[in-house]
Amino acid sequence: MEVNVAWAGTSGMSFLAKTGSGHAVLMDGAVEGGGHNLAPRPMEMVLLGTGGCSAYDVVLILRKGKQDVRGCEVKLSADRAETEPKVFTKIHFHFIVTGRNLKPNLVERAIALSHEKYCSASIMLGKTAEMSHSYEIIEDLTLASEHEKTEL
Repeated sequence: MEVNVAWAGTSGMSFLAKTGSGHAVLMDGAVEGGGHNLAPRPMEMVLLGTGGCSAYDVVLILRKGKQDVRGCEVKLSADRAETEPKVFTKIHFHFIVTGRNLKPNLVERAIALSHEKYCSASIMLGKTAEMSHSYEIIEDLTLASEHEKTEL
């Protein structure tokens, strides 16, 4: 995996990151740090990448378990050390999983597997941060299940 991160110029603290997969992301610093607050901070990107990694796993595991998952949102809250290096010291993941007839034990298992085995980002951050998670399940009754046959 490769990325390129380039400072966008001398008038601030913006950086343009280009990924090996061909995507670009802008990052910026806070005004008090010389930035212009135009984009997420680099450490916010670390946190959101971790959320994306874990949510990806949860959806994939639930689908493989033949669960009718229709939505997955994860809200992360984190604490950082007061002194340099200001590593994450606590990260809490709250998953909101939407679907039809989702089995709570399978949702909990998917989250645990992500955190213990599959999500490289959260496992890596777990070396410095205390990790915790919670979840809620929302029943989606708006559309017929993809597992149910509909008559025409």
